[in-house]
Amino acid sequence: MDIRLSKTRSRNLVYSTDKAGTCAVCGKVLKACLCAAAPHAKSADGVVRLFRETKGRKGKGVTLVKGLPLSSDELTALAKQLKSACGVGGAVKSGVIELQTAEREKIKALLERAGFKVKIAGG
Repeated sequence: MDIRLSKTRSRNLVYSTDKAGTCAVCGKVLKACLCAAAPHAKSADGVVRLFRETKGRKGKGVTLVKGLPLSSDELTALAKQLKSACGVGGAVKSGVIELQTAEREKIKALLERAGFKVKIAGG
């Protein structure tokens, strides 16, 4: 029995315990990603968007801050400031700040005070 492997390999990730450090576009580690000058780090129109999400969180809402044109160290520092100001927990995953609160208006005010153009997106 002769088994031949195809020359093309699938880019789909089959299983990983940590997807936080990979690019959503190419699947490579963020440090090695070269996808059009890291589109996951910068928004195309320069607007920071706040999303509310409950999927996969047992009905508890979190706020996702997307489109911040910052490096990973700056994102971590900003996330720490936002968590402290809101009195909540959170994390930075794949260039997105996740805050364990549904108070998007408060987060919007804090980001606008920091000089960002912010929109509340989604429902």
